[in-house]
Amino acid sequence: MTADSPHPQRILLVTGLLGAGKTTAMRALEDLGWEAVDNFPLRLLDRLLETGAGNADTPLAIGFDTRTRGFDPRTIIDRVKGLAERQDLSITTLFLDCGSAELQRRYNETRRPHPMSEDRPAEAGIVAERELLEPLRRWADVVLTTTDFTTNDLQQAIRNHFRQDTSSRPVITVSSFGFSRGTPPLSDLVFDMRFLANPHWVDALRPLTGRDAAVGDYIRGDPAFAEAFARIRDLLLLLLPRYAEQGKAYVNIAFGCTGGKHRSVFMAEQIALALREAGFSPTLLHRNLGARAADLVERSGAGLAR
Repeated sequence: MTADSPHPQRILLVTGLLGAGKTTAMRALEDLGWEAVDNFPLRLLDRLLETGAGNADTPLAIGFDTRTRGFDPRTIIDRVKGLAERQDLSITTLFLDCGSAELQRRYNETRRPHPMSEDRPAEAGIVAERELLEPLRRWADVVLTTTDFTTNDLQQAIRNHFRQDTSSRPVITVSSFGFSRGTPPLSDLVFDMRFLANPHWVDALRPLTGRDAAVGDYIRGDPAFAEAFARIRDLLLLLLPRYAEQGKAYVNIAFGCTGGKHRSVFMAEQIALALREAGFSPTLLHRNLGARAADLVERSGAGLAR
């Protein structure tokens, strides 16, 4: 702690496998108000903290990886353990992991060689790097596995973990999606709407979406709808204030059906409306609405969708 502030300065060390998203994470932290320093020579870490710890109100994120000069996992761990004993610093380590097959795909897409592969395939470099970094991964305070993340998913995960202002209400997102294209990886609450009557099997409703009144009337006509809607709404109204009390910055509520076109869209719209009426301000997103493959997905899943 400094004479100007009673709070220790927050230091976040960001590392992980090459290609797992460190650059994206550092940019997201910068957007959150962190001072971000990437690819910093680790031999100068003590000096940076001495000069950068004067303003405890500005958290500092330091990025490094196997390309950084002086990189040695065990030396880094020992050095940070020593720094963690200081009362004026609060140090956290973030490790970004990713499945090997996905990393290979990313390297193939960018046509960039893995720095540790030399003249071998990227797979060999990934294996060597994973083995080198294992001590850091085991020791890290936070491990994010980005295998199934989009860039937006990773940015959202960073916001969830490292947003500074946790005193306000959480940011609420209500979304719809099709299970055929996978569950949104960062969803906190997922509700499956495939138990409801499916408008896809009504010729006049098939081209429409859950935003159309005729589709809404059809879904409302399902005997299970009214009770299911009321229970989900009441559950959310119970949980959201408690998430806020716990300082959760983001709450992502997802509704799924087979293709993400009818039932999930309608339920997401209705729940978002109910939350607004209760004083919340949710963002509404429809991930698969308008996807050309939706009708084909419904047909191929006929046995389940009905």
